[in-house]
Amino acid sequence: MNTTEFLGYLGAFLSAITFVPQVWQAWKTKSVGDLSTWMILIVISSTVVWLIYAFSIQSGPVMAANTVVLAMALLLLYFKFTFKAKA
Repeated sequence: MNTTEFLGYLGAFLSAITFVPQVWQAWKTKSVGDLSTWMILIVISSTVVWLIYAFSIQSGPVMAANTVVLAMALLLLYFKFTFKAKA
């Protein structure tokens, strides 16, 4: 692995973990009332576009990062519709 590829995977890893604290907090508290559904849908949409791009240019780091981000965004969307709003 060369330096450029290493930086790509490092950046992908850092991008991919951006949602980890939010997913963990939402799961732990069973609360997502403050999360915008529109934000989650925009993240899902942009991630799908990035994945199409990544597969078209065969970029492993971009594929990896966006696969993880998509999974977490879908999980947040699931939480948004599953967890009951707290009064």
